[in-house]
Amino acid sequence: MTFVVTEACIKCKLTDCVEVCPVDCFHEGPNFLVIDPDECIDCTLCEPECPVEAIYSEDELPPGQENYLELNAELSQQWPVITEMKDPPEDADEWREVKDKLQYLER
Repeated sequence: MTFVVTEACIKCKLTDCVEVCPVDCFHEGPNFLVIDPDECIDCTLCEPECPVEAIYSEDELPPGQENYLELNAELSQQWPVITEMKDPPEDADEWREVKDKLQYLER
């Protein structure tokens, strides 16, 4: 099983989760983070660290977020690993409550 970063992370890209990951399974894109399902060891440490509640177990994905499992797997093969917390985007707070953000995902 793996954990999955979902839509709430798009344009927020808060990195609180990456520092607690013991296997460095997070990958960073321009405005989104993803988890490599082949590296994730299902330790559950990242889920409570996410301030926007964007991380879920693949078995507990909210309705409408199932496509993020495949998106995480795909983009984790393209984006570099991130292991240290970084400053969030300047406008991250403006995006916290926005829904339907897939259209804003930058690859």
